[in-house]
Amino acid sequence: MKFKSGRFFLPVLSLVLVGLLAVPSSFAQQGRQPVAAEGGMVVSTQYLASEVGRDILQKGGNAIDAAVATAFALAVVHPSGGNIGGGGFLVYHGADGETTAFNFREKAPAAAHADMFLDEHGNLDEDKHHRELTSTGIPGTVAGLALAHERLGSMPWEELLEPAVRLARDGFPFNRGLMSAQRTIKRMAASDPIYSATAAGYLKNGTDFHEPGELMILTDLSHSLERIRDNGADGFYKGETARLIANFMAKNGGLITEADLAGYTANEQAPIHGTYRGYDIYSMSPPSSGGIALVTMLNILEGYDLGAMGHNSAAYLHLLTESMRRAFADRAEHVGDPNFNPDMPVDWLISKDHANDLRASINMDKASESDSSKFNGQIAFESEETTHTSVVDADGNTVSLTYTLENGWGNMIVVEGAGFLLNNEMGDFNPIPGRTDRAGHIGTPPNLTAPGKNMLSSMTPTIVAKDGRPVMAIGSPGGRTIINTSLQVILNVIDHDMNIARAIEAPRIHHQWLPDITSFERGYFSADTEALYKLLGHEIRHRGGQGSAMGIWIDWEEGLKYGAADSRSYNGRATGY
Repeated sequence: MKFKSGRFFLPVLSLVLVGLLAVPSSFAQQGRQPVAAEGGMVVSTQYLASEVGRDILQKGGNAIDAAVATAFALAVVHPSGGNIGGGGFLVYHGADGETTAFNFREKAPAAAHADMFLDEHGNLDEDKHHRELTSTGIPGTVAGLALAHERLGSMPWEELLEPAVRLARDGFPFNRGLMSAQRTIKRMAASDPIYSATAAGYLKNGTDFHEPGELMILTDLSHSLERIRDNGADGFYKGETARLIANFMAKNGGLITEADLAGYTANEQAPIHGTYRGYDIYSMSPPSSGGIALVTMLNILEGYDLGAMGHNSAAYLHLLTESMRRAFADRAEHVGDPNFNPDMPVDWLISKDHANDLRASINMDKASESDSSKFNGQIAFESEETTHTSVVDADGNTVSLTYTLENGWGNMIVVEGAGFLLNNEMGDFNPIPGRTDRAGHIGTPPNLTAPGKNMLSSMTPTIVAKDGRPVMAIGSPGGRTIINTSLQVILNVIDHDMNIARAIEAPRIHHQWLPDITSFERGYFSADTEALYKLLGHEIRHRGGQGSAMGIWIDWEEGLKYGAADSRSYNGRATGY
């Protein structure tokens, strides 16, 4: 049943739904226009990497080729999130209608177990969970990109790796976005020798700060990339690089062995598929929770006339929040690595019938309450530092790729002699079996640590299609906010008729079931809207920017691709030809 704006939730608000509540944001008022291109388009969080991908497209490479080259370039020029020591997901939609996805999420090493992050008193040891080498999962990026290229790439692998090798070997201009990390690295290296390789790689002469514009040269990283260039995935999971990783782990209390690395495999799998107002939605399947949660929310929201409610009105934000609350509750109860959760009810979770039941439980007059006693578990912390790349080639083949180290710079530990940063993705496992609380901790069985298991993720690389052809690629960093950022960009385009740039720039909110608080980007919602929203029983927390979305819209009639890099990113750029 469609929501009618005349049947509103509080009498005192009935006169202002369409008027005062639909206050346009200053982000939206900027009216940013996307970059247009007739050929291909690459949008990433670092302009040098975007240019690498564009150059591959100009040489005749396809979307997979450009995504691979961009991702390896990001491993050099965007150390906080670009990586070969992490993992992620890729969703593909061909111009011919083919859809597929690649899972290269990190896995727990063989020595991992459910209680590994607890101290002798059964309390969580945050250092083990997030900062020490025990926080590092077996990296998946190299295997995943190699598998995607093997399946769908067209250019020689060596040509796709060479730009990243060159950037690491010859250097790239240091930028101000890296300056705060330099200070942190110097401080940490002074207190713990495990960070000495980090300092050697990312400080000038191992001790001094780079100045903006100076070349940052990463020699050890260039050699690791050369081994991958020359030997494919074996150049990382076997041979010299694997020995360097395993020896470093053994020396410093880590768990990953050469056998763990040699046994890692990436998977090709079907994406999550849903529909929304005549569009097809293809997003990442488990062990990412992103696709399930995104489709669940869209299914709920399809039953309302969102355009009539007004963009970011109090009523609209209330409805988004209630949809987010329910999707994240489902996430906590049901979603994890499908290889360890064979009875995970994916089809039911993304069904229209399930959404109908969830929609019926929403009261437009009052906020629901997130009940931590509903489940017997604890949500894992999930960092907001990730990176996303969207690519469309000249034929319209489309890639949406998100990968991460978890925290910014992972655990900030560089493998000695190998030059790359390690992830701390083991922190995405539920650390305390059997505990859920209102602070946002969750420990349900689907996401407990186990050997060889993928940890749950919120990464949501997504492609929207119409009549069998891709029309939009979207994704973002942001931990658990990723899902809600992607949702709001899609709604902004489909329901609020925004171009891709305005859709990305518009202010965002986030709710994740627990804790029962909604975060608002500070300074972009009117005081009236926030007051009306609070009257419904919601609690607001203000924050800085949420996410950093990278998107492309394809206009098949005009023959143009429109790209937009979120201004929330420091160096993001849409680059086409």
